[in-house]
Amino acid sequence: MLQVAKIRENKEAYLKALEKRNFDATELFSEVLRLDEERRSTQATLDEILAESNKLSREIPLMFKSGEHMKADLLKEKSAGLKVRSKELSGKLNQVSADLQQQLYNLPNIPNELVPAGASEADNQEVFSEGEIPQLHEGALPHWELAKKYDIIDFELGNKITGAGFPVYKGKGARLQRALITYFLDKSTQAGYTEFQMPLMVNEASGIGTGQLPDKEGQMYHVQQDDLYLIPTSEVPITNMFRDSLLEEKDFPIKCTGYTPCFRREAGSYGADVRGLNRLHQFDKVELVRIEKPEDSYAALDDMVEHVKELLRELGLPYRILRLCGGDLGFTSSMTYDFEVYSTAQDRWLEISSCSNIEAYQANRLKLRIRRKDGKKELAHTLNGSALALPRVLAGILENYQTPEGIRIPEVLVPYTGFDLIN
Repeated sequence: MLQVAKIRENKEAYLKALEKRNFDATELFSEVLRLDEERRSTQATLDEILAESNKLSREIPLMFKSGEHMKADLLKEKSAGLKVRSKELSGKLNQVSADLQQQLYNLPNIPNELVPAGASEADNQEVFSEGEIPQLHEGALPHWELAKKYDIIDFELGNKITGAGFPVYKGKGARLQRALITYFLDKSTQAGYTEFQMPLMVNEASGIGTGQLPDKEGQMYHVQQDDLYLIPTSEVPITNMFRDSLLEEKDFPIKCTGYTPCFRREAGSYGADVRGLNRLHQFDKVELVRIEKPEDSYAALDDMVEHVKELLRELGLPYRILRLCGGDLGFTSSMTYDFEVYSTAQDRWLEISSCSNIEAYQANRLKLRIRRKDGKKELAHTLNGSALALPRVLAGILENYQTPEGIRIPEVLVPYTGFDLIN
């Protein structure tokens, strides 16, 4: 979340920056600053009362000891009144602090100055593209038809067992899925990321820490009886490993990776764009998470982008990179690059990765700080990126590698699959 001191110092600049998101923070900023002033004023009054109360607690025994009983009794009455007042102020301080925190939760992150203004994905900037779009044979099929033809993914069976958006991978489809996961993890660890296997459910504090909670869009699956949430990405548990942490400067950079299934309700998603693997409620993903010093975080973002580029080059998939505009930027992100793979059979681009710099927004929620060599403490920067989300990568492979004889397997995956053709 945003830091109150920085809102106070940079109010006008922040208001202008948030306009890129089409977000008018005028009223929220005014309320945040009013609550902060009330909080600080209440804290100052409480500190004065506590200091006076502590002083009286030292003086009263001395007065009784010196025989000044009447004066001591008067001070005891005053001390009792101060205790009542301090209790009232403590309650008020807690409430004002909670109200301030809640208002801060409603404020999205400040976009980086390079983020373009815009209302929707139509205003995103293409910054890079690579790869030849293949010319498919006559009668080429979209992946959901290929999945049925070669009996490698069963959408109807998943619907029977659970519901729409929970496919069943079968035979070579399951092996190809497993091959992609292992390949992505191997590439991550070769690039210096430490692998973690994380829980698939998190508590409320973890959801708040990375900004998924409060859940304004209804994307989180909530297990009400235990008050736990199914993770939308392993970013959430991995980043929360560092919640309430004070990290030494010498330990940076911190690079983590992990594979998990991911769960998203995707409320209100219907139509042709969500057919097959295009949008699921459960999907597999290998995630990258980095904890960085502020001065290094944008170089780290560039490094993550290059990592994903290498994956797509080795898979031989045509792709492009978009810098998201303010209107399409995630709530917690300062800058995001989206990767899209071209689906020749569907004749459209499919998003398969996002690499984001969150700057200090999550770290402020997480109380994640750096202790510099000189002893000074400051908030770290957090970054995350998909490397990669499997469903649309798999869709791209099935569609772009199809031939009249079957679906060829990208050469880099053959050692992982043990076969080079699905037929």
